[in-house]
Formats: sequence, C-alpha cells, structure tokens
Amino acid sequence: MAEEEAKNLETTEVFAKAGKKSKKHIEEVKAEEERQARKAETVAAEADKKPKGEKPVTRPRIERRGKKYQDAAKLVEKKSYSLKDALELAIKTNPAKFDATVEAHVRLGVDPRQADQNIRTTIVLPNGNGKTVRVAVFAPLDEAKKALAAGADIAEDEEFLKRLEKGEIAFDVLISTPAYMPKLGKFARLLGPKGLMPNPKAGTVTADIEKAVKEAKAGKVEYRVDKQAIVHIGLGKTSFGTDKLLENAEVFFNSLKGQKPASLKGTYVKTVFVTTSMGPSISVENIYN
Repeated sequence: MAEEEAKNLETTEVFAKAGKKSKKHIEEVKAEEERQARKAETVAAEADKKPKGEKPVTRPRIERRGKKYQDAAKLVEKKSYSLKDALELAIKTNPAKFDATVEAHVRLGVDPRQADQNIRTTIVLPNGNGKTVRVAVFAPLDEAKKALAAGADIAEDEEFLKRLEKGEIAFDVLISTPAYMPKLGKFARLLGPKGLMPNPKAGTVTADIEKAVKEAKAGKVEYRVDKQAIVHIGLGKTSFGTDKLLENAEVFFNSLKGQKPASLKGTYVKTVFVTTSMGPSISVENIYN
C-alpha cells in the first residue's frame, strides 16, 4: 500500500488555483500546440500536392477589369489613330456614367533633370477644360478689388494669410503679385505639394492681376513634364464633342511643339495616347513625324 501511494504522488501533478500554472491554462496551451501541429501538417500536405517549379498563373490585366471596360476596350484596335479619330473613339469608349475628362498623355524624349529640358508652361484652351475653377488672389486691397470684379472667388490681403494658417484651401488656382510672394514663403510646404504655389512660368505671379484672373476662369491650364518624361493634360469633357476637343488638342500640341528644347538630340515626341478618366488608352499617330 505504501508503495502504491508513493507512485500516485509521483504521477500526480500539482496545479495552482489560477495563473500560468493552473490546470485550465496548461490544458489550453497543450490544445493550442496540438492545433498548430495539425495546421503545419496540413500545409505540408498541400505543398506536396502542388507541382514543384510552377509559378501561379496571373490573369491578363484586361480580364481583371470591369465588364464595361472590357466591352469598351474591344472597340479599340491595335493601331495608331489620327488625332480626330482617337478623340472620337475616346468619347465612344467612355465606360463611366458621368461626364468624363478626355486626357492626353505624351511621352517625350527629354531629360527632366536638365534645366533646359524641364518643360513647363501654360495655355488657354479655346473651349475651356470643362471644370469650374476657383481662383484666389493674394494682393494689396486695391488690386484685390479689381480681381473680384474680374471674377476671382477670393481676393484678400492679410486676411488671406490667416486662412492659410488655419489650413483652409478653398481654391484651385492662386495668383499673387511679385511683391507679395515673400509672404507666401512660409506656406510652401502647404501649397507646394498641391501644385498651388504661384509661379512666374505658370503666369500666377504677375502684376496684371485682372488678366491672370480672366485667363484662369476662361480655361487656362498648366502642363509640365513629370519625372518619367511624360506630359499629362485634360483636354475637356466627353460632352464637348469631337470638334471642340480637337480644337483644344491642336492648341496643346502646337504649344508643346514650341517647347522643344534646342539642346535636345533625337526624338522629341515618342508616344501619344488619349483616353477618358476610366476608359482604355488609344494610340495616336505621332503628329510631329
């Protein structure tokens, strides 16, 4: 009897009432270890079933698009269209229900890192771009009054700085007089990343405030080459129709042609594509070749 009691005491575990040494916690830990072991076995078994060396099949990009986009893409042939035909097809292949923007994307042969090849300028589209532009003017009070008369949405002196200090940005274009530009310096981090910092090249730093406001309201747009040497611009809305879009496009391409750097050797315009906001890309014949 004494020997049996001794054996029972040796095999009997002593548990705490609570905590990590409690019977409940120890049982939970064991159950989790068993679950993880079963999971590892299942994963290993599935890995053995898969053929080794084969990569997962990725569906073509077109198949990952929506049905409306796929239907629209079927109308675009694998060729380059004339500018007029491309714009007409862009309108036709707009899969969105809203009045989408017709965009042009031009890949150039320039090096944006070179100062003389970093293309940036503005143009006035004859038919506008279809967007309602909110214009703000930061100028002396007498100039601010003229700006309001010319159609500016906001035209203020020191009050405008108080808006910026609060982080209020209720405008799409900011115009300033040259004398007032130093006052905007401390807001460069707020305005710069949004492309709202006035710039002489964009015509938003000028002494002729009235003219700048009227041009901005009439459809003046800025385009510039990005780090990948591509220029992007909105030519108008699908509701404009082919003729008005073509007029805007011709003004843009004539302007772009005039921006060709004298130092550039080789092809200036490499590829041209037009598309709508959510539509398929349409290749355009190089109008400079």
